[in-house]
Amino acid sequence: MRLPFIALIGTAVIAAPLWAREVVDAALPSDLAVTIYRDPNRSVDEPLEADYPRGLAMISETRRVTLPAGESTIRFEGVAEGMIGVSAIVTGLPGGTIEKNRNAQLLSPAALVDGTLGNRVTITRMNPATGAEASEQAVVRTRSDGALVLQTSQGFEAVGCAGIPETLAFSRVPAGLSASPVFSVDTRSPEGGTYDVTLTYLSWGFDWQANYVGTMRDKGKGGEFEMGLLSWLTLVNDNGQSFDDARLQIIAGKLNVYSDYESLADPPVADDLFLTCYPLGSTSAGPMPPPELEPLMVPAPMAPPVAMMEMENRVIIVTAAKREETFDAPSVVTADEEDIGDLKLFRVPDRVDVSAKGMKQVAFLNKDAVKARYLYQAGDCDAWDWVDEEDEEPVPATLLLVTKNDDAKGLGIALPQGAMTLYEPSARGPLLAGTVNLRDYARGQDVELDLGGSAQVFVRCGGATDDGPADTDKWTPMRARITNANAHAITVRLQVGYAGEYDIRFPGRKVVVKNGYQTVEVTVPANQTATFDWKQRDAER
Repeated sequence: MRLPFIALIGTAVIAAPLWAREVVDAALPSDLAVTIYRDPNRSVDEPLEADYPRGLAMISETRRVTLPAGESTIRFEGVAEGMIGVSAIVTGLPGGTIEKNRNAQLLSPAALVDGTLGNRVTITRMNPATGAEASEQAVVRTRSDGALVLQTSQGFEAVGCAGIPETLAFSRVPAGLSASPVFSVDTRSPEGGTYDVTLTYLSWGFDWQANYVGTMRDKGKGGEFEMGLLSWLTLVNDNGQSFDDARLQIIAGKLNVYSDYESLADPPVADDLFLTCYPLGSTSAGPMPPPELEPLMVPAPMAPPVAMMEMENRVIIVTAAKREETFDAPSVVTADEEDIGDLKLFRVPDRVDVSAKGMKQVAFLNKDAVKARYLYQAGDCDAWDWVDEEDEEPVPATLLLVTKNDDAKGLGIALPQGAMTLYEPSARGPLLAGTVNLRDYARGQDVELDLGGSAQVFVRCGGATDDGPADTDKWTPMRARITNANAHAITVRLQVGYAGEYDIRFPGRKVVVKNGYQTVEVTVPANQTATFDWKQRDAER
């Protein structure tokens, strides 16, 4: 009867691990690459949210690690707090990855107390009458969720409830706690050795936006001119970690995102320590806060060997990341452009510091001689509206800034969406000519920016008679009357109907389909009013 029992014990002993898994810390990154994806749900007219960016970044870190023979756990300290753990991959390990983990708790007042439960600390009190300090050993007897009770030579005492200056000193930081987020992987190396491995992962809490400044040069005839065009990227990193001297890449275009990456990020928690005290000699009145208790202060980057907890005016002081927004002046570079499917990737040639809780600007496009022109646009030509009706008011034409995104016009680089500010020269220096939002423009596309209604050009467009539209199989006479108050001739694009809606006969002009409309470009002399007549017929007659 005893043999099966003995055999079972033997089986259990054989199945036990023959070695303990050693914990190894990877070195700090020797190389960093940060690729930032714009928030796909933020439209071109929405401002960049520096306090709550909802874009992504792909972060790639190269680190050196020395592995023992057998199984070990590698700790990558200092990853982004917005790290999406399920996206992480580690390459370069000789035995691959067995398991991945992410620490759920950072070094904090509450974690420090919980990790020291049942262990000794040093409490130092100052006599308020003499100023003398006295220290003694104590044992932590409660967790952080309530009063912090220590066992001293005097018995059990609640810290911070006596109203005198008190300080706790912890001789060590509990195992598993770190001031910065940690990602760990379990691996197996038959022989051990030193390896350069690459950790790549997605992180929440990034975003970017392009901004443009256009400065007009000499204005030529017909509204043509040259302009300087400077564009810079505004980068936002809402994480508490910096990525210094990183190779920076920007992805332009709308990324299709189906997962809820914000919830998958689930950053590690750093809990504060909130103490409660009871009135002396009674608990029936309920808890009350200790006197002059202030919120937790969390300064510096790493915890020292001895962490201090002050009880006079603060609950605890533990080192952690300093939360600070920084802003750097733009440095002009020219980004290299690549195609990534339907998206565009821009490589910033210089290495960049992507600062924690920071905003940074990097100028990535600088063109000195972009050829552009002003073009006026008018439409809404309804045959029921009689142009010569006296009580009808003319409508301001729309002013467009027009160019082409190619080398001949001085561009030839993909333009990511963003806001543009246009300045026009004057005798007293540059003056604001308008602001406009750009969508994404690929190479070779016509660029047309709506600068708003004109104060110099007005249009009446409709039927040439008061008869209204003719029968579907007959031609309806149409007319546009355009007034130009500029001191120079202008070009006006008339939208004479939707594409495929009408057959158009416009004497001496070519009808071109543009942006879904049948259009004709006409010229109006300086300080004059010009009238243009044409005929239209229902295309579906």
